[in-house]
Amino acid sequence: MLPENLHVRFLEGANAAGPVTPRAYTLTHSDATGELFLTIGQQYDLDQISGFYTHIMRDEVLAKWEEDDSLTLHVHCHVSGGLVVGSGRWREAIFRQHLPDVLRAFWWGDQPLIRATPQMAQAAVVVHFHARQKKLNRAEIWGRFEQYSN
Repeated sequence: MLPENLHVRFLEGANAAGPVTPRAYTLTHSDATGELFLTIGQQYDLDQISGFYTHIMRDEVLAKWEEDDSLTLHVHCHVSGGLVVGSGRWREAIFRQHLPDVLRAFWWGDQPLIRATPQMAQAAVVVHFHARQKKLNRAEIWGRFEQYSN
């Protein structure tokens, strides 16, 4: 069951049945309504993040499924660099606060494929914080994707 404030859209080449790779998530939100907008495709939805407001806020979250020896969900957050609102440390704190909800949105938005592909639920989640400052620019393991199912 999708949370009522989550709106999911599929790009051409992707649907609820797959493919698992390449598969990318583009998540944005409305500050005014609290609604979440998730696009699932083989690539990121560049149209969804190309608006002026989105370019300044850079509060979208992007994620991609990658498979080497095992399936991994790589999540990308823009902490600093370029024209953005707020300091890197402040933006990192906000991303950290909201990342569990973001990961739940990915989980619920792609539920049919996750149910059909158990290795997605077992996959490691790696969060990449992209920042100009070396101490903020890093990747961290955030557990298994199934942790975000509730």
